[in-house]
Amino acid sequence: MNRITEQESKYNDIDKMSVLEILTNINNEDKLVPLAVEKALPQIEKLASAVAERMSKGGRLFYIGAGTSGRLGVVDASECPPTFGVSFDTVVGIIAGGDTAIRRAVEFAEDNATQAWVDLQEYQINEKDCLVGLAASGTTPYVIGGLNTARKHGVLT
Repeated sequence: MNRITEQESKYNDIDKMSVLEILTNINNEDKLVPLAVEKALPQIEKLASAVAERMSKGGRLFYIGAGTSGRLGVVDASECPPTFGVSFDTVVGIIAGGDTAIRRAVEFAEDNATQAWVDLQEYQINEKDCLVGLAASGTTPYVIGGLNTARKHGVLT
């Protein structure tokens, strides 16, 4: 099944905007982020508490994502050891298409709903661990497939 994972932008005429208009639009979009976070605080608190509990018992935190979302997960995971003093295998970022996709787009890797679980198995993910899916659209097959399969195996998602 082919899916369109991107949608029409309301900024299609960005090339006709002044620099100030572009910056104003970026700033206006950025203002939406704290409102979305505020709305989701109860869910974020529940997840953070559950992740902290599992990690205190030796569990690990995994991020899976595709494209920019996956890259951000890899970056965050790579910053945890120097920032928080945890080992490099405590927080793991996995991107659709593998490490190559960190620097170069691997087209259609995000559309494989079974590959995330294959990728997670390389780390022997188990019921002690936690998995966070990162997807701007909320519908990326790689991420959704990984979350669904992990949940069936007792991984906190």
